[in-house]
Amino acid sequence: MSTVQPEEGRGNQAAREHRAASLTHWEEAASGWIARQAALRELSAPVSHWMIDAVDPQPGQRVLELAAGLGETGFLAAELVAPVGGVITSDQADAMLDGARKRAGELNLTNVEFQVLNAEWIDLPVASVDVVLCRWGYMLLADPLAALRETRRVLRPEGYVGLAVWDAIEHNPWALLPGAELLERGLLDPPVPDTPGPFALGDRKKMRALLEDAGFDEVWVEPLDLTQRSSSFDEFWETTLDIARAFHDAVLARPESEIAEIRDSLAARFAPYTAEDGSLEIPMRTLVGVGTA
Repeated sequence: MSTVQPEEGRGNQAAREHRAASLTHWEEAASGWIARQAALRELSAPVSHWMIDAVDPQPGQRVLELAAGLGETGFLAAELVAPVGGVITSDQADAMLDGARKRAGELNLTNVEFQVLNAEWIDLPVASVDVVLCRWGYMLLADPLAALRETRRVLRPEGYVGLAVWDAIEHNPWALLPGAELLERGLLDPPVPDTPGPFALGDRKKMRALLEDAGFDEVWVEPLDLTQRSSSFDEFWETTLDIARAFHDAVLARPESEIAEIRDSLAARFAPYTAEDGSLEIPMRTLVGVGTA
């Protein structure tokens, strides 16, 4: 078992504070993600399928999904490794796992188990899984290199990691524009360089170097373009409030008149992505990667 926490976990107060805040954040955010899970599933499907194709799960294998959220990527693998193989769906937030358990029941999956795990010290034996999946998780961690080293530790020789992290924010107006709105109003602090966050690993060379530093071979990282579609700005607005906790807290703390101003201003910012019928198509870009233990 992994019993030693990363050096940052023992000695770095900022890292400890980040981990505590992150856990609280995702426990609170789970209800919104569960409410919007159908839309999130449709949006992220190309990413999950890329990851599954890259790691190629085989019948009888054991798969671990880290920072699984509602578990959609791992559930794709569960169907491929059945009936003898299985999937460990893990997340630090038990509220997220509650949503994943419900979804697994809807899919009638019987080869999935659920564990509360922190990806920086994975409580599993050495060489105990064949595949590790992590979609949009590593970049949020206080020490992603420690997490990738832990990932390699629990992988069997020649096992695969498949992952996704968001590309740089300039390729992701879905986050860039709301963030700019809040920054200009003084409702959000500017991001601190080299700290955890959605775009902390948004560089192909950086992501590749991290995988190689963690000991992975045959590393490949590439961009994957997506589109976030909403039938109206109202739908986009409500979805953003549900799934982006920082935006939710910053906006809804303001008086109703200011909330209306923020909404109208943000609608204007998204005008270039708005069709004549009011629907939105907002470009997104993620990085997807694979490595061999």
